[in-house]
Amino acid sequence: MTTRFSTDTATLQQQIAAAAARLIAEEGASYETAKRNAVRMILGNTRVNSEILPNNEAVENELRRYNRLFLSKKQPARLQHLRLAAVQLLKKFQPFCPYITGAVLNGTAGEHSGIHIQLFTDNAKDVELFLLNEGIPFEVGELAKFRKNNRIIETIEFIWRNETVHLIVYEPNDLRRPDRFFGEYAKRADLAHLIDIINGGNPD
Repeated sequence: MTTRFSTDTATLQQQIAAAAARLIAEEGASYETAKRNAVRMILGNTRVNSEILPNNEAVENELRRYNRLFLSKKQPARLQHLRLAAVQLLKKFQPFCPYITGAVLNGTAGEHSGIHIQLFTDNAKDVELFLLNEGIPFEVGELAKFRKNNRIIETIEFIWRNETVHLIVYEPNDLRRPDRFFGEYAKRADLAHLIDIINGGNPD
C-alpha cells in the first residue's frame, strides 16, 4: 500500500535531494540510486508516491551546494583534471561523433566521478574494434531502460589514465531526439564547447 504523507512535499523533496547529493559526492552513486537510498534514509522502507521524489535538477543544485560547502578546496581541481582528460578522449573518439555529458560537463564532478561520453555511430561494434586496436580492455553492457522497447543501446566502460570512462553508443539519428530520451544525460557538449567551458565559458 502506498503511503501519502502530510509533511510538506517541497520540504521533503529538498531533504531527499540533499541526502542524495551527499551520497553522490561521497560514494559516487548515480542520481536514481542516490534518490532511492535517500528516501530509505529519511523515510525507512515505507513506500512513497513518485511525486515525493525530487527531480534531477534539484539534486544537481544540492550537489553544487554540497561541493561549495564541504569540497571547495579540492573539487574545482578535480573537475578541471577530468575536463582536461575529457578533451583528450573527445579527440580520440572523433570518428564516432563524441559528446561529453554528465557531471564533468555540468560542473559537479568530484572524487568518485567518471567521465561520461555519448557516441553517435551506425555500428557499436566499430567502437569495440577501435578500443581493441588501441589495446584498451573494456566491458560491454546496455541501458536497462530500453530493454522493454526492444531497443539495445550499448554501454562500454573502461579505465583510461586511472579514470573510469563510460561510453553510451547511440545511433546517429538519436541526436535529434528530445531531451527526455537521454534522461540524466540530456545535456551534452562537443569538443569545441568543452574547450570553451574550460576557458571560462558557460556549460549551458
